Amino acid sequence: MKNALLIVLAFALGGGVVWYVTKDRGGNAGGAGASFPAAAAGRPGPGGGAGGFPGGGRPQAQPPLVTVGHARRDSIFEVVEALGTAQANESVTLTAKVTDTVRRVNFEDGDYVESGAVLIELTNQEEEALLAEARANLDDAESQLRRLEDLSGRGLTSASELDVARSRAGASRARLNSIVARLRDRLIQAPFSGLLGFRQVSPGTMLSPNTAITSIDDISIIKLDFTVPETFLGSMTPGAKIVAKSVSFPDRQFEGTVRTVGSRVDPVTRAITVRAHIDNKDRALRPGMLLTVDVVTAERTALVVPEGSVFQVQNRAYVYRVDGDTVHQQQIEVGSRRFGVVEVLSGLEDGDAIVVEGIIKLREGVRVRFEETAVSESSQGSAPSSTADARS
Repeated sequence: MKNALLIVLAFALGGGVVWYVTKDRGGNAGGAGASFPAAAAGRPGPGGGAGGFPGGGRPQAQPPLVTVGHARRDSIFEVVEALGTAQANESVTLTAKVTDTVRRVNFEDGDYVESGAVLIELTNQEEEALLAEARANLDDAESQLRRLEDLSGRGLTSASELDVARSRAGASRARLNSIVARLRDRLIQAPFSGLLGFRQVSPGTMLSPNTAITSIDDISIIKLDFTVPETFLGSMTPGAKIVAKSVSFPDRQFEGTVRTVGSRVDPVTRAITVRAHIDNKDRALRPGMLLTVDVVTAERTALVVPEGSVFQVQNRAYVYRVDGDTVHQQQIEVGSRRFGVVEVLSGLEDGDAIVVEGIIKLREGVRVRFEETAVSESSQGSAPSSTADARS
């Protein structure tokens, strides 16, 4: 009985504790359970605003930074585009005139030589001996001629003897000249100033007229041959300016002039070959190079903007025009595009400020920070405009 009374008393005490704890968690507003909702409901943080930011709002982002240029008037060139192949002004493969052995080589691969420079010397011992004999015979014949002329002046010799002496001296002189010419044939000389190719012979090589010694190219002037469709034949006039580019020199433009227009149109391709000359004093261009060619056919003045400032919305072209520190979308009508610039037919005036870099960050009416630039207004100078493509 006593044990049962203790068990009942223990259950009573446990239920009271549970009732007290439950009441304290659910009904007491000042309890620990009420503190979390109050904090999560957006109490001011340490800075006094919601979420801890001053003023109670989000942080203010800076206006986007853009680069600003200006619409400007510049020269626009109408051009015909083509592909051309560079050729040397003069080019030849050197060979020997006679069959003999190489005695000396006086050049190395890739040398630049002047006209008349001796490149190869062949053996010439026999010719030198014959030359010495011919000189001796000529000296004797001329001495005899002078003696007879002196005697003839005093009437001591006949005219026939004098004629024979003159003939003998002339024959001796001709014999000497013949041997000198044979000696020259054993000297291989540069026919013009130019750049040598690879050496194909060595001392001791037996040369024949069919043996290639080396090549020589005069590349001070490059002949550029290209083809254009016959529809542009009227535009291809001698003296027209051309601008050529090579992938080997992406930052350079090579200017030249049209020299010759072919006399015939290819009946298969309906194209005509045109030859232009390019000054190549620094020898940057080499024969065989592939060049892109722009033939300037007309020139005019137009309003242009950098190509990077123009963006498309469907089939319409726009730029961002700068008004104070705010930008506005401005619809424009574009003309030709060439060399990083776009011709503007309407929508802008000369000198209007436009965004040329950073347009992807913009929208209508947004405020911006900007920096002025002159380079953004495309490359300085003329801005050719393509009207045709005659790439072959």
